[in-house]
Amino acid sequence: MDEDFDIPQPEEMNEDFDLPEDKVGEERELNDRGLKKKLLKEGQGWDTPETGDEVQVHYTGTLIDGTKFDSSFDRDSPFSFMLGLGQVIQGWDEGIKTMKKGEIALFTIPPELAYGESGSPPTIPPNATLLFEIELLSWTSVKDISKDGGILKRILSEGEKWENPKDPDEVLVKYKVCLGDGTLVAKSDGVEFTVSEGHYCPAISKAVKTMKKGEKVILLVKPQYGFGEKGKPAHGDEGAVLPNASLQITLELVSWKTVSEVTSDKKVTKKILKEGEGYERPNEGAIVKLKLVGKLQDGTVFFEKGRDEEEKLFEFKTDEEQVVDGLDKAVLTMKKGEVALLTIAPEYAFGASESQQESVVIPSNSTVYYEVELVSYDKEKESWDMNTEEKIEAAGKKKEEGNALFKAGKYERASKRYEKAVKNIEYDSSFSEEEKKLSKTLKIASYLNNAACKLKLKEYKDAERLCTKVLDIESTNVKGLYRRAQASMQLGDLDLAEIDVKKALEVEPDNREVKLEYRNLKEMVKEYNKKQAKFYGNMFSLTKA
Repeated sequence: MDEDFDIPQPEEMNEDFDLPEDKVGEERELNDRGLKKKLLKEGQGWDTPETGDEVQVHYTGTLIDGTKFDSSFDRDSPFSFMLGLGQVIQGWDEGIKTMKKGEIALFTIPPELAYGESGSPPTIPPNATLLFEIELLSWTSVKDISKDGGILKRILSEGEKWENPKDPDEVLVKYKVCLGDGTLVAKSDGVEFTVSEGHYCPAISKAVKTMKKGEKVILLVKPQYGFGEKGKPAHGDEGAVLPNASLQITLELVSWKTVSEVTSDKKVTKKILKEGEGYERPNEGAIVKLKLVGKLQDGTVFFEKGRDEEEKLFEFKTDEEQVVDGLDKAVLTMKKGEVALLTIAPEYAFGASESQQESVVIPSNSTVYYEVELVSYDKEKESWDMNTEEKIEAAGKKKEEGNALFKAGKYERASKRYEKAVKNIEYDSSFSEEEKKLSKTLKIASYLNNAACKLKLKEYKDAERLCTKVLDIESTNVKGLYRRAQASMQLGDLDLAEIDVKKALEVEPDNREVKLEYRNLKEMVKEYNKKQAKFYGNMFSLTKA
């Protein structure tokens, strides 16, 4: 495999990525301004600290002549600071970024990266080059989560897994807010809120979006992410925050409930109360069994089934209009054992009219709420689980279902049935010759009927594509030519429409529908030519003027 993919050796990789390895006893230049580093003791692992991290070091500083001017060893007290934020001389900020945990290195720092022309009287003279022997003891990761230095996050304890809450999610947090002098101004042992709506101050909602479940952090918050120029007056148990005050917030993300948008228009949402098992979900046509409670906005229960252990579970077949559309769509997103709260707008519930549900009248335009537990489901058999005979039978059944839905004016749902019909017989290499003939007939009929759906739905590009699939199989198919011409006319491609109509008339000269479409096309061409003549006439008159 190494030869096939030409994988570089470690030495080559370091050259390619410009990641020089420090070797004990060797000195190298870190930049073109005279900063040098000599490794005295190797560190551990590969990680190095980044800008914003709080590092802890021991050090000894001397002048070029060997005069010692400072040492944390002498005080027996390590020195801590935040890297890359200008809290120390520039040579430290640049040099310590190259170190690993436990590493000891000697840095030669030129005046311009140290104390410059002024020095630091009385111990460091002007224009002094300094030598620092530094041991990197540890560091705590500090991230600039606002990207402008306004919110710095230091992790006190790592969280679980890798997911972070999103704007629609509902989080449970604990927090403690202090002023710069340590004065406690706010505290909560558990508060729940939607991330997008926020809580207390803007920094908290921004921070939780970067956290994992169980993670605990300290936030250093500048005024623009706290209470800004106005500050915050004392209220109840909460203390006052003065104008332009920075805050220190200890924050723990206890848990959260995922809220997702089931429909793209955000009119059906799902809040997960309990995670389900695995990754599998029901498919369209699956038989699902639920524990289900339906409520109105005021809490009135209008439906309840399966919650009592002795009561039979609620059962229905998905994508068959046996329940309101919002519930049907939401169940397809659930896993076995999942418990969720659905919020369903009227368009996906009972609509603009009153509806009688058991003993309760659902008022018109009601948003409804369902608490759902998906206990079990049986998927509709997929094509890969069928033999060839079953595939053809399933395709025929889906086509007939599509026909019934088309006649009922349910074009979107009919289109999906025709797509499923084709999917069942898409790969026919294992079919017998007789089965291939049946498959071809079903494919052509499903493509043509789906194209008719797409024309009704004004999805003309899709209609054109489906007709082209038919004509790839059977180049003289009159319905394929006719419907592609209709789509081309709507898309403004009159030349292609004319080619298809003429070809259709060659095959069936007396086809009434095609003749009628040809007349319509001629009218469209005549109208188009009139507009073009008027446009160019106006253009020429303007040119003369």
